[in-house]
Amino acid sequence: MANQRLTVYLGDITTLQVDAIVNAANESLLGGAGVDGAIHRAAGPKLLEECRTLVGCPTGEARLTGGYDLPAGYVIHTVGPVWRGGGHGEHALLASCYRNCFAIAEQQGFRTIAFPAISAGAYGFPLEQAAAIAVTETVDFLGRNSSVDTVTLVCFSDRAYRLYLDAVAAKSPLPNAGEG
Repeated sequence: MANQRLTVYLGDITTLQVDAIVNAANESLLGGAGVDGAIHRAAGPKLLEECRTLVGCPTGEARLTGGYDLPAGYVIHTVGPVWRGGGHGEHALLASCYRNCFAIAEQQGFRTIAFPAISAGAYGFPLEQAAAIAVTETVDFLGRNSSVDTVTLVCFSDRAYRLYLDAVAAKSPLPNAGEG
């Protein structure tokens, strides 16, 4: 699915040639499973070296590093919440991840950015809810900011892709939105 500024993509975030990709990191920023491990492997050892200098990142916040061996020039690391049933501020923390990543993108003058499904893997955030938050935060940001040309929401499975497309359709945020 694509329109002029918002794209939902099924594939590998580490292969995208964008200004920045977002890493769904853990608080140490030193690599882990899922997309975090894939980004660290694809970026090479210099990413880990730089992450060590950052001394971690609290949940809901974001940090910037170089992209090293990735096609993307930069990595924005954000720590999503672990799902604990929804009554522990998880929704607000996940929204904060997106807002803080967008703030970095805006400060750095990035024109293109790609996000994985933050917290929807090992951290157990219900995928449908994670998709709704991702789309809402993206649409809100794009509605008030013209500095970013394209935001790509990258899905890791057919199910995730369908749920993200549904979230975009439900939000009906942008003109000319459609599958393409």
